[in-house]
Amino acid sequence: QVQLAESGGGLVQAGGSLRLSCAASGRSFSTYRVAWFRQTPGKEREIVGHIRWSDASYADSVKGRFTISRDNAKNTVYLQMSSLKPEDTAIYYCAARNRDVFPAGAAASYAYWGQGTQVTVGS
Repeated sequence: QVQLAESGGGLVQAGGSLRLSCAASGRSFSTYRVAWFRQTPGKEREIVGHIRWSDASYADSVKGRFTISRDNAKNTVYLQMSSLKPEDTAIYYCAARNRDVFPAGAAASYAYWGQGTQVTVGS
């Protein structure tokens, strides 16, 4: 079993930056695909980006502004967010899976989830 815990959310002004962390416990998740999703009220959870090994991919809405990285020694994945916009306001979740049967954007395919962290971007 893997337990995930996000941290680093908060309130930031438009154009600012935040770094979210997703720390895993229970076992190493260095070989897992780890994704960041976000959700706003009344909307489905959408994928922001994902990483496996050192290969990361991003949604078009955040490409060039967000960067996902991982530190296997710390069993942690990061989401560096820059040039934040009010529309980035959401609860951000990290998720992990160890099998790539379904597309990376399929939220239901991730077995492990964090509790979420709120990111609010003021205009």
